[in-house]
Amino acid sequence: MQAALRWLQARADNMAVGFLTVMFLSFILQIVSRYVLNHPLGWTLELCLTMWLWVVFWGSAFLLTDQDHVRFDMLYLTGNVRVRRVLALVSAVAILVGFAAALPATFDYITFYKIKKSATLHIRLDYVFSVYGIFAVAVIARYALRAWQIARGDAPDEPQEPEPR
Repeated sequence: MQAALRWLQARADNMAVGFLTVMFLSFILQIVSRYVLNHPLGWTLELCLTMWLWVVFWGSAFLLTDQDHVRFDMLYLTGNVRVRRVLALVSAVAILVGFAAALPATFDYITFYKIKKSATLHIRLDYVFSVYGIFAVAVIARYALRAWQIARGDAPDEPQEPEPR
């Protein structure tokens, strides 16, 4: 099971690298076409924006750990293990419920965009914004697992000290 998860994690990393590569090459092409050839290309900006959208939500869904996210944990850190467990469970359930409640409307909104296309590349916007649906489902799965682990007695994540620079 761990080998399969590592393989999937590596493929998610590969996808993010691919998105960043396409974004970077598009950016370089735009610079060359605008400032060297004096012939700007409109589609490169749209491709950069689309790739940025995908890399942000893809990375948030599959690559970031809980420690990578910004936390407002001053109250959380003052409590003992039992208080931290309760606060972690409450926050995991709140995130889970919030994303699950918004999921039907999210998918309705994404599918509504099938009638529109992007301005220069003419890509259907439901394809462009589908990454948010993927992100929402991944967040629901992640926090359902986290709530289940905390409820069965696993200790919530211990705070980590920042590494010295």
